[in-house]
Amino acid sequence: MDNADVEAGGEDEFHGKSGRKYRPVVDDDRAVLEMSSMDPSSSSSSSSTLPVHQASLKRIKVGTQENVGSDAKEGHPPTHVQANGPQRESKLELFGFDSLVNILGLKSMTDEQSAAPSSPRDGENISITQGRPKGGGPYYLIGRALGPEVGVSIGLCFFLGNAVAGSLYVLGAVETFLKAVPAAGIFRETTRVNGTSVAIQSPSSHDLQIYGIVVTIILCFIVFGGVKMINRVAPAFLIPVLLSLFCIYIGIALARKNYPVDGVTGLSLDSFKENWNSDYQKTNNAGIPDPDGKVSWNFNAMVGLFFPAVTGIMAGSNRSASLRDTQRSIPIGTLAATLSTTAMYLVSVLLFGALASRQKLLTDRLLTATIAWPFPVFIYIGIILSTLGAALQSLTGAPRLLAAIANDDILPVLNYFKVSDGSEPNIATLFTALLCIGCVVIGNLDLITPTITMFFLLCYAGVNLSCFLLDLLDAPSWRPRWKFHHWSLSLLGALLCIVIMFLISWSFTVVSLALASLIYYYVSIKGKAGDWGDGFKSAYFQLALRSLRSLGANQVHPKNWYPIPLIFCRPWGKLPENVPCHPKLADFANCMKKKGRGMSIFFSILDGDYRECAEDAKAACKQLATYLDYKNCEGVAEIVVAPSMSEGFRGIVQTMGLGNLKPNIVVMRYPEIWRRENLTEIPATFVEIINDCIVANKAVVIVKGLDEWPNEYQRQYGTIDLYWIVRDGGLMLLLSQLLLTKESFESCKIQVFCIAEEDTDAEGLKADVKKFLYDLRMHAEVIVVTMKSWDVQADSGSPQDESVDAFSGAQQRIANYMADMKAASEKQGTSLMADGKPVVVDEQQVEKFLYTTLKLNSTILRYSRMAAVVLVSLPPPPANHPAYFYMEYMDLLVENVPRLLIVRGYRKDVVTLFT
Repeated sequence: MDNADVEAGGEDEFHGKSGRKYRPVVDDDRAVLEMSSMDPSSSSSSSSTLPVHQASLKRIKVGTQENVGSDAKEGHPPTHVQANGPQRESKLELFGFDSLVNILGLKSMTDEQSAAPSSPRDGENISITQGRPKGGGPYYLIGRALGPEVGVSIGLCFFLGNAVAGSLYVLGAVETFLKAVPAAGIFRETTRVNGTSVAIQSPSSHDLQIYGIVVTIILCFIVFGGVKMINRVAPAFLIPVLLSLFCIYIGIALARKNYPVDGVTGLSLDSFKENWNSDYQKTNNAGIPDPDGKVSWNFNAMVGLFFPAVTGIMAGSNRSASLRDTQRSIPIGTLAATLSTTAMYLVSVLLFGALASRQKLLTDRLLTATIAWPFPVFIYIGIILSTLGAALQSLTGAPRLLAAIANDDILPVLNYFKVSDGSEPNIATLFTALLCIGCVVIGNLDLITPTITMFFLLCYAGVNLSCFLLDLLDAPSWRPRWKFHHWSLSLLGALLCIVIMFLISWSFTVVSLALASLIYYYVSIKGKAGDWGDGFKSAYFQLALRSLRSLGANQVHPKNWYPIPLIFCRPWGKLPENVPCHPKLADFANCMKKKGRGMSIFFSILDGDYRECAEDAKAACKQLATYLDYKNCEGVAEIVVAPSMSEGFRGIVQTMGLGNLKPNIVVMRYPEIWRRENLTEIPATFVEIINDCIVANKAVVIVKGLDEWPNEYQRQYGTIDLYWIVRDGGLMLLLSQLLLTKESFESCKIQVFCIAEEDTDAEGLKADVKKFLYDLRMHAEVIVVTMKSWDVQADSGSPQDESVDAFSGAQQRIANYMADMKAASEKQGTSLMADGKPVVVDEQQVEKFLYTTLKLNSTILRYSRMAAVVLVSLPPPPANHPAYFYMEYMDLLVENVPRLLIVRGYRKDVVTLFT
């Protein structure tokens, strides 16, 4: 088929609505839609031979490189083969997508079925898929709307409810059988009512257990026989039910009035008035009234007992795979069934309340059979068959629900219950049968029904919450065909479900909610679900948009200021393979957050052309995001393609972020290796990045000694020393306080060093700083360091410390660089040039910068040699100085300091005196 031309009228074609003929599309086919209106050269010949209805759609060809010759012989346009594959003549391909006819017409008409939608993993492409949905019941409804965690937790509870309901139906059928045929009972039990001599023979709990286990095993063999057999006999269960209802209502109309004999009065207003008020009594485990019984009854308990009778509301969604039009059939069928059964239940309650005395209603558990016309046996048969049919449905639906949860591949522990397409969930069926048998062993309907009620109510609450959330958010994907709904009704329904759960039994409610919570917690930890596009994700998105709009574009108040670091991951040198950023950068980013609050943006730059490197950028971004997850660092990964590092950074610092959520701090590693590895391009790039941050009004934090930065388990001792030289809006103070909130630095103390001139009032300055820190509610020791004025001649040769060698080396290298610039300038006859730009060098100012840096480095080494971390103000790059000179200043500043943060604030206060 791959190399053959499929002509019109072939055997494998089938006709569309307008007479068009289509060929089944195979996954390997590369079909080209040829339209006669697009091929003028062949229109005359083809239109005369083809029927009228085929004039617009002439043929479907399967084109490959091997059929070029055959196409040419038959007069068809040849397929042009190029280096990147065949280029077809079809003008529909100019749009770069498959033909809509191919996507929406051919594939649907060939009835190709795609796999059920699963959880898309990160990085996977999501496309429009066709095909019939598979059964998943309310689990799919809840999971796809509220997320995999909520879906699995409620889905497993709903599975347990269905499994337990199977035992309820089995016990109901067995009890009815033993009431109809008392001689079949192995054990005998006699109950005296109200202490009188009236004895009521009821089925023994042991009989219920024995017969219940046998019936459950028989039903399991039927279930293992397959769903087709169950579906074939399912209509047979409906006929006895309808016949039973007919006999019951006829019996009510013809009931005789023999009140003194057995309590059946017929339809009587006196009986109706007598039975109107409640008179709850105690019962034994068999449900028979007994003053010494252990089971107490009230309205809430009766609701829990009755509720399993109305749990068939989800039957439509449970069998959604068998419906032709689920979006139309489920709402109409569910509402019709609910209204009809509700009316029938209400009428039955009123009629039976007027039919017999209260004692008869309490003691005769099969009063419907007693009054049925013409024969009570019809009622027994109807009850037995209907309950066995319901048990079969439970034993059939529950395993498929468990298999659907397992097939979503969320919990590894459920992998044993996975099934392939078209296979029966045998292991899940066996597990369901064991649960059912375990509940049958309990043998008490009144103890089982509250458990079922809780699980079903929890499921219904989840369905209502799903509709409430989706309708309230009104996302573009929410397009229900059933228009008669409102989020307020869904919310009311969910709240009613929770209220009814607590009314029935607060203890069972707490247990069921605790079980669902444990499953939710387990899934959130051990689960491996991807993004289902659930309603919570949409809620987070809309909440973020509203929060962003509420923030506006005004300046953020210092009380509400949060650091949003823009972390530059690209290394100055090389990192080991498969490591997208320095391992300690994530640790440092976490130190800039208080209790994990805040957002970090990790970015890197790829050199090259965007069109050529776009796929590489996506792969690098995915690798970086995976690495951040591995490091447990909450942050966003971004990769930018640019011709150079400087241009890429300049674009990022201008555009990254949105509104007041733009990054406010640029974090990067100090390029310690630039001289060691002779990376001569680093100084210019480093200075350009700092200048761009200053122009963009971004704070800067440069980390020196990142290799030695502690992780969360390495506790530090000593001090955090701040060399506060210039006003920075309090950023340096705030960073030190954030460091103290981490376990690794919580044992440290803060010291603030104020650098002052010699003639400054040191004590007055110290008092002012201490008062300022006190008002800021920051605890720190203040130290004022007085230094001499920067007189080059007076200080020449005075430094006597370990930094003298570094100082001398910097002087010599700067002198050599200056000599090279002058030589190049004289040779080319131009002004002094550095990094492609004209520079103006004041040699005396250069010396002053070197001495200033040396003095500051000496002071840091003198007072902070044992500090856990040192913070110092970042000097801005001097205007018109070569970038090489600035790197020399910075190298001298950080010399011999093992762990240093170089900080520059911006034109905003980040601390305030007010709480």
